[in-house]
Amino acid sequence: MDLTIVTGHSRRLPPSNLDTLAELFDAVSQLRAAVETESQLIKADWGLPIERGTFAPSASNLADYLALRRHDLRSLQVSLMPWGISSLGRLESRVMPTLDAVLRTLAELTGREVHQLPQRPSADSFFEGDALLERNTDEVFGPPPHGRRERIMATLPTEAATDYELVRDLIRRGADCLRINCAHDNQEIWTAMVANGRRAASELDREIRVDMDLAGQKPRIEDVVTPERRLISGDRVLLTSSELSAAAPAEFQARCMPSSVVEELEVDEEVSIDDGKVSSVVESRGSDWVILRVTRAPQKGKVLRSGLGLNFPGQSINLPALTAGDLDDLAFVAQNADIVGYSFVQRREDVILLQEELRRHGRLPALMAKIETAEAVRNLPEIIVQAARHQPLAVMIARGDLAVNIGYLRLAEIQEELMWLSEAAHVPVVWATQVLERLVQKGVPSRAEVTDAAMSERAECVMLNKGPHVLDAVTLLDHLLHKMEKHQWKKAPMLRALHAWDHGPAVSDSPPRAEL
Repeated sequence: MDLTIVTGHSRRLPPSNLDTLAELFDAVSQLRAAVETESQLIKADWGLPIERGTFAPSASNLADYLALRRHDLRSLQVSLMPWGISSLGRLESRVMPTLDAVLRTLAELTGREVHQLPQRPSADSFFEGDALLERNTDEVFGPPPHGRRERIMATLPTEAATDYELVRDLIRRGADCLRINCAHDNQEIWTAMVANGRRAASELDREIRVDMDLAGQKPRIEDVVTPERRLISGDRVLLTSSELSAAAPAEFQARCMPSSVVEELEVDEEVSIDDGKVSSVVESRGSDWVILRVTRAPQKGKVLRSGLGLNFPGQSINLPALTAGDLDDLAFVAQNADIVGYSFVQRREDVILLQEELRRHGRLPALMAKIETAEAVRNLPEIIVQAARHQPLAVMIARGDLAVNIGYLRLAEIQEELMWLSEAAHVPVVWATQVLERLVQKGVPSRAEVTDAAMSERAECVMLNKGPHVLDAVTLLDHLLHKMEKHQWKKAPMLRALHAWDHGPAVSDSPPRAEL
């Protein structure tokens, strides 16, 4: 069977070579057996006891999903579609229950003996993964607001320490979690922010969670020497770990912090400046310096200044997971935060380090693993298992640094894969970075970012950055998520009645016409 869909041009689905129900039964049976065997090997390789008993079924389902995704299922999916049987496309939270249900249905349709097959899962057991995801989301972010599944996380500006009404308005308009970025301000300001948040939540009778993001190890430019112009394509920049020099072989000079980064860079490797606004490659190197040749810059050039972030796409730079500043902040964070945001976490060992430090301060709050590098993407299963076996966990898709580090063309694809993997582990996802950014900063949203915000309904939490119009952004996002939830659960469409084209008799759940 070779299926073609005609939509003005031909687009071919993967070939379907399983034409009979008997062939489908055999294929699903073999797949289930392979998944069961490979899943056991994955769990044995983790070799980790699950101290939080509630995470044990989630860890098993994650292993099942990783085993399943070792197989190319596209032909099998297309073969199942014409029979009206699940095509396995939405099974992340319930791998074995879905395979068992499909296998049992195929057996009954072909008249096979079923007593040796797995039982057909009950409705409760089939949707147990969804219930676990809801419970884990509640554990991290608190109970859901009225009429909305997704939580809204709002980043607090410095003035939130002194402007109580701002914090109160954020919560009143729909913020469920208040985020404090420990890369900015200090403990005195954070104390006032937390106090304002707790007070406002109490007055509004809301259960609000406080997230504090550790600053993490973000390589940056610390000092610069530049000519009287902007950086453009073709320019060369001396990036050094030592002092700048007037005799350097480049007009533009910059000192890198931490200094160890320079030692790891090799010729032809890419270096991104200011979150991808400037791209460059290493042209040559010395003992404590490299020469960068700029390959792409804004049309009007870029001012090279202290504080600009550096990224190294496709490379694994060896940086300490926790900086000295992070370690200093942890005593405060452990006692005041409901959620600890772990910036630039990349491997299981990073999680172990943070957990040891938190235990030293006597408390294990919920953890939010911020996925920002290619290595973190590769190691996500181990990061999830190490974190969630000890404490409640959420995964943030930090699209800013992630896009620079993996390439913008891969961002949408990797974002989907991160959401699939997290759902398989029943771990809530935070959709972050530049959500409604134009609205937050300028007061008017773009069409594209409204669509992006609508798609964020597939996550359990959506993060907004700080800005002069953040209150308007919270209001719009709250309204948008309420609307979108009627049409979608995670990535599964919810087929409510369509009223925009309905001119027949009204039905019982019809909303007012203006709602469309």
